[in-house]
Amino acid sequence: MTDPIVRPAGTPVRAGLGSWPTPLEPAPRLSSALGLDSGDLWIKRDDLIGLGGGGNKVRKLEWTAGTALAEGADVLVTSGAAQSNHARLTAAAGARLGIDVVLVLTGEPAPAGNIALDALLGATVHWCGDVGDEELAARVQDVADGLSAQGRRPTVIPFGGSNALGATGYRTAGEELLDQDPAVQEVVVAVGSGGTMAGLVASLGAGRVLGVDTGAMSEPAPAVARMVAELTGQPADAAGLRIDGSLLGTGYGSVTDAVLEAMHLAARTEALVLDPTYTARAMAGLLRAVRQGELVRGRRVVFWHTGGLPGLLGHTTALERIMAG
Repeated sequence: MTDPIVRPAGTPVRAGLGSWPTPLEPAPRLSSALGLDSGDLWIKRDDLIGLGGGGNKVRKLEWTAGTALAEGADVLVTSGAAQSNHARLTAAAGARLGIDVVLVLTGEPAPAGNIALDALLGATVHWCGDVGDEELAARVQDVADGLSAQGRRPTVIPFGGSNALGATGYRTAGEELLDQDPAVQEVVVAVGSGGTMAGLVASLGAGRVLGVDTGAMSEPAPAVARMVAELTGQPADAAGLRIDGSLLGTGYGSVTDAVLEAMHLAARTEALVLDPTYTARAMAGLLRAVRQGELVRGRRVVFWHTGGLPGLLGHTTALERIMAG
């Protein structure tokens, strides 16, 4: 476990929210099915972090929530889509750290997936309906201002937990991976709000990281590059990032044939469960890169499993298509 918070307020502080390192597991049957050698593909299991159902956002929240708590916050406010993994894990972090959490979510309530876990973990939810990014940000600020007017001390954690502070969690994750396997040559990861890829690029270099765009934001490359620059103190070129934007289908959360193929393949070769919004799209990107010759036999490839199982259980379309075979 990470050490508890010990640093003074005003400096970045890491809270103990996960058990490290997460497993790095071989996937020989999936590797062979993809057309690689059986020892080429490995899975970095951030779905097994543990806190609140697991997932990549825990690494970011160790820094964002830890720093907020050390600086005197008594409530965390954040935003996301209805089935947001980040929202669920912010609620979990609050429960673990003993700090209130308020979630400002788009869409409508439903008793399934992450939404049910938000309630179970004790978060207060403000529903916004179908609003765009700017309106959602304005609603978050209104909620935070209202809490301040009540004498509370809120900290707003950004959408997806993605800023340079949160991305620090994935800079250390990249270092963790190199400790486990110094020979890694390729890392494939989903790109949502960008902080996970940014941290990995900061520690592993842009050439080793293939991000697969999930459609969570319209222009991920500039956001990733900006966080990389803040993390490293060096200019970062958005054009130099490897981001595959070809698998978006009709948009964020859509279940394409490529996504469904990736879900079935991972499940039926390695019993690896992927969610349709992030990890299955990333696996579809890995499969596409193999078919196009970008990933080849004999190179060590790590697929970064960022979690999201509760999101699958709340995704009606995905479940219906899975049941249909």
